[in-house]
This record gives sequence, C-alpha cells and structure tokens, in this order.
Amino acid sequence: MTGLLERAVASNFPAGEQQSLNSSERETIPVAVSEEESATTTTPHARSSKASLWSSFFASTFAIFETDHSSGDKEVKRRSYGWTSALKKVVSSSSMRRLQERILGTNRVDVSNSTSDVWLLGTNYKVSQEESSNPDNYGLDAFQQDFSSRIWITYRKGFDPIVDTKFVSDVNWGCMIRSSQMLVAQAMLFHHMGRSWRKSAQKPYEPEYIRILHHFGDSEAAAFSIHNLLQAGRTYGLAAGSWVGPYAMCRAWTALTQLNGQHAEKIKEILPMVVYVVSGDEDGERGGAPVICIDNVARLCSGSSNNHVTWLPILLLVPLVLGLGKINPRYVPLLCETFTFPQSLGILGGKPGASTYIVGVQDNRALYLDPHEVQQAVDIKEDDFEAETSSYHCSIVRQMQLDLIDPSLAIGFYCRDKDDFDDFCSRAFALGDRSDGAPLFTVTQSPQSSRPTIHQGALEEEIDGSDDGQVGETFDVEDISDSDDNRTQEDEWQIL
Repeated sequence: MTGLLERAVASNFPAGEQQSLNSSERETIPVAVSEEESATTTTPHARSSKASLWSSFFASTFAIFETDHSSGDKEVKRRSYGWTSALKKVVSSSSMRRLQERILGTNRVDVSNSTSDVWLLGTNYKVSQEESSNPDNYGLDAFQQDFSSRIWITYRKGFDPIVDTKFVSDVNWGCMIRSSQMLVAQAMLFHHMGRSWRKSAQKPYEPEYIRILHHFGDSEAAAFSIHNLLQAGRTYGLAAGSWVGPYAMCRAWTALTQLNGQHAEKIKEILPMVVYVVSGDEDGERGGAPVICIDNVARLCSGSSNNHVTWLPILLLVPLVLGLGKINPRYVPLLCETFTFPQSLGILGGKPGASTYIVGVQDNRALYLDPHEVQQAVDIKEDDFEAETSSYHCSIVRQMQLDLIDPSLAIGFYCRDKDDFDDFCSRAFALGDRSDGAPLFTVTQSPQSSRPTIHQGALEEEIDGSDDGQVGETFDVEDISDSDDNRTQEDEWQIL
C-alpha cells in the first residue's frame, strides 16, 4: 500500500513542485500530533513523514477533479470510468474526512483549559464575569459573536479564468492573497461599520456590508479580486499558480491603490484611505527595523474638504522578517501586545508555505482565520441585501503557537484620524521602550531623525520550549503547531 501511495504522489508532484506539495498538505488537512500519538515510541520525523505521505495522496486524489479547460480551447474529451465517480464520492464523504483526520492526527483542542484573557483585534474578552468591568466584553459568547463577524475569505473554485491563464481556482497557491484580502476587508469594516459592528442574524443586511463583500468577489469586475491583485502585483512577482510572501503582497496592495486612469478614482472611492507600507528604508530593501515617519504620514494623509484641512484614514502594513527558519522568541511578546492596540488589524502569517490571517492571541497562541477551505465561487451583487453570505464567515477558531509561526509576516493597523494615529504612535513608542533594544518597528518624527539599525542581540537567540496556553471556553480549536519541530538554528533579524 505504501508503495502505491509513493508512486501516486511521485506521478502527481514532480520534484520541482515540492513546495506546493508541502503547502497543500497543511492547506487540505492541518496536521498536529495528538497527545496519545506523542506518547508512543514512533519518532516525530516518522510521524511527520507518514502524515505528509497520506496528505500527498489525498491532495493528489482531489486534484484529479480540478482540471480546467478554457472555453476558447479545442474541446477535449476526458475518459470517464465508473471508479472515478465512485472515488470522488468517497473522498468527498464525511466518513473519508474523518478517516483523513484520524490518519493525519488532526487534533481538536478543548479551549476551556485556559481562563486567560483573549485579545481580538484590539478588543479584550475575559472568561470570568467577575473580572470583567465591561459586561459587553464578558466571556466567550461575546468573543464568538465578534470572531464570527470577521470577514473570512478562502480558496475559491469555479471563477472566471484569471487573465492570460486557465486558472479557475486558487487552491494550493492563493492563501497569502486570501489572507491579505481578509485584513483589508477588516479595515473596510472598521472604517464603514465601526469596530463594534457585528453581523446581523436577520436580513436585509446593511448596504455597506454587502458592498464590501462585493468588492472582494472573484472576477475582474470586483475591485479587490484575486484577478486584479495579481495584475497589480506583477512587478513584485505575483503570478497565478505561485506562492507569494508578505512583503510582496503588501506592495501589491499599494500598487493596486495607486493605479492611474479612471480605475484609480474608483479605487479611491471604494477604499477611502491611504495604504502605507512601512519599511526599513525608502525602498524597503536594506533591512533594519521598519520606520514609521510621522512627517511622511502627515504628508500622505493631509487633504482638504470645503476649505478645511482634513486627515485621511490610513492603513499601515508592516512587513517583517523576525528570524531565519524560526521566529526569534524575543519578538513573541511584542507581537502579542500589538493585538492590544485599538488600531490592530492582525497579522498575515502562518506556517511556512501556508499563510493564515491571525486575528487574536491568548497566552502565547495565535488565533486565526484559515483561508485553506475550498469553496465555490459566489457573486454577491452590490445591491443584493438579501444575499447569502455564510461562506464569508467562520465560527471555528483555530490556533497555533506563536513561536512556531513563519518569521516572515506582516502586521496591519488602521488609524481613522489624526487623534487615532497619535494614539497609535504613543503605543508604538511604549512598545519600543519595552523591546530591549530590538523593536518590531520604530516611530520617528522625520526621515533624518533616526536610522534603522540591526540589533545584534537578536542574532544569537534560539527557540527553546513551547507554550501550552489555549483559548477560550466554548470552541473547538484546531491546532496546526508542529510538536516535533524542535530544531535549533541561528536567528537573524529584519532582513526584507
């Protein structure tokens, strides 16, 4: 049986596609070793290899049914066999899903083991009512309502082909794009609906909410579709079928919002905020702590309306590389603290080759929305306030240890006005003071008042140990942390 699986994997995934294979393993079924499995004599490497083998087999099986054909091409007849249809039904069945989970060791965690506070995009939730001074933010019920109101954008299949390609799905390669769409969608929610907005259980829905979902549809007509992001990000290496990193993804958003011509006015109307990528120097290529220059932000955000000076909202994107291979553990507390900022939009990050949208923390665990669910493409009309929007929301909280996330990530912040930006700067200053000489990013008044530096103390630390903290009270949490990943290697800091 093992030989058969190995031959199936080899035939569907040549050596040059191993990175895509590794991504799809995590994307299809997040792998974690349960406590029962870890107590056995099987080595971590053997368990990982076994999981990878089965993941590869299932991924290649699903791939059989995702072949695309352009309408302009010559009709190609595909041979159909009875076993193909039968196999598709079996693979798609819930029983097969359960079999995959058992084989791959998918671990669902009871989050009631922790009573620590939960921070979700700048909002604090306490498990104990006695400890909560704000009844509106008491308990995991309020947290669940907030979490499930966040916009969830995932892999889609069956959309119009991406220009100059035959891709009608982004499965196995579009997770970073989807994660970034979620972050920008939250910024738009905060701007138009406010941080306290929660998705209504009743229809019709609010017009602004429906319009936001419409703009993230999967067609060239949707302003922030995967189609248009790929076009705008070509200069930064974005291409259909290829994985992209956080820095290039952030730059693709600036490129999309800075287009010229008639499309530019439409984008400005839909996204009425400045998109600013914070980097270590003017071009973001020399490394160092990213520097937020207050004078530069003031210049970008200054505007006028009816002869009055106005301050435009700003979306700050801060791409970071916090180690080589593994994140330097000194940055984990700093990352956690960014979620206490009222301006927090979360983090684009995850495991290597498998991006997620991290929206909260509890203890030293990241809570995230997972884009790796494959859903059918939907077209939500801008004026359809009765539209079915369930595929854009998720009530399942997933978690992973923050010290196991990919060191390449990007943090997002939304500042509504000047007072909000000033508050953000104040919090960033305080965070920098507690960074022991190695801040995530710095704030300076003018470009000449500070230069980025490399902090040598961050170059020598190694990851040691893990955190057993868990999230919440009423959720099942799917854990994709690799318990067998105990490699140690030299960490480097802030190389973009």
